[in-house]
Amino acid sequence: MEWFPALMFVTVCIVLLAGFPVAFSLAGTALIFAGIGVYSGELNPVFLKTAFNRMFGLMQNQTLIAVPLFVFMGAMLEKSNIAEKLLKGMASVLSGAPGGLAISVVIVGALLAASTGIVGATVVTMGLLSLPVMLKSGYSPSLSTGVICASGTLGQIIPPSIVLVLLGDVIISANRDARTGADPISVGDLFAGAMLPGLLLVALYILFIFIYAKIKPEAIPSIKKKENTNSKKFEWDSLVLPLILILTVLGAILGGVATPSEAAALGALGAILLAFYYREFSFSRLKEVARTTTKTSSMVFMILLGASVFSLVFRAFGGDDSIRELLSNLPGGVLTAMLLVMSFMFLLGFILDFIEIIFIIVPLTAPTLLAMGVDPIWLGVMIAVNLQTSFLTPPFGFALFYLRGVAPETVKTQQIYRGVMPFIGIQLLVLIVLAIWPEIVTWLPSIIYR
Repeated sequence: MEWFPALMFVTVCIVLLAGFPVAFSLAGTALIFAGIGVYSGELNPVFLKTAFNRMFGLMQNQTLIAVPLFVFMGAMLEKSNIAEKLLKGMASVLSGAPGGLAISVVIVGALLAASTGIVGATVVTMGLLSLPVMLKSGYSPSLSTGVICASGTLGQIIPPSIVLVLLGDVIISANRDARTGADPISVGDLFAGAMLPGLLLVALYILFIFIYAKIKPEAIPSIKKKENTNSKKFEWDSLVLPLILILTVLGAILGGVATPSEAAALGALGAILLAFYYREFSFSRLKEVARTTTKTSSMVFMILLGASVFSLVFRAFGGDDSIRELLSNLPGGVLTAMLLVMSFMFLLGFILDFIEIIFIIVPLTAPTLLAMGVDPIWLGVMIAVNLQTSFLTPPFGFALFYLRGVAPETVKTQQIYRGVMPFIGIQLLVLIVLAIWPEIVTWLPSIIYR
């Protein structure tokens, strides 16, 4: 039975590649192996009763309440055309600057990613809104698609986002399981730790676009600024108000004024008020937003429940002990263990979405890494940046598939692959910088919360 944990993991990967739903693949694989274990006498059936306690505990988790509220906030901003207004306003402000339209896509993508936190939603939205405009303006197809994919994946690292909420909850549990005696952390700590790396990524994206526009101006033509008597009011309405909403939500969390769930509720209410202000609110649109929120949230929680059952059976067969022994006995200690885990997560990012990786891999590997002395906030941010990079990498990156689905046929898949290469290099550079100088992650939380 010592091979059962490895067989469980291989089996669930095969089932997922076959196209079965993630939540049922996880739970179904776990129950099949649990049945084999009970039948063979290697697993006490009483142990499986704890699965109900784990599920009930998940439903009582106050932090996870923020997930549907953040999804609602992002869906309302998208469905009420606020994201489109934001892009037009930012493009108007930056028109005339080298690469102004591409830079506006990065900034708006970062803001939209902060409000939704879902890579697919951001990439699809930005692809539908900005790709036709960029191509019509004479932008290179490869650069246009690269900018959109890269800005869409910023939802992995820029707070507030459901990615960091889910990852933070798992890291908190792993930190508690590791029993290192270190101070407990919160989702707010992870938000604070992700701020500087997220801003660093945005700054490097913008710097690359600016330099590229200087070197190859034919690939990034400047857009002439249009004179409009109402432009100032338009820019104020379309830029400042959504920015105030996002900063208010983030500031409430970082300032300790509200919990992530309370701040998410504030963001959802603010998105509704913005829709009213822009005269985009209707009950049919509210129904559409509610349906999107319900589908996305149900998917997240079903995967969470399935992963909970999977990890329970995996640990019952001693899988966590095997992983702990493997990572602890590697030559090179913490450095080698981190490289192995990060490389494994990077490769899994080709075939699994971030939710599956967070709920399956992180609970199995994070406790051992934390027990070896790795800082939990730094580990969480490194995982987020790592997954963000894997979602961009050809040929299996999820962001590439999302954009391919909405891009016109004139844009070739090879152009999308070429376009993301510079941004993959930037993300790998940031990952190396964070590994060398972890203070970039840990400094802000130490200032705010300590």
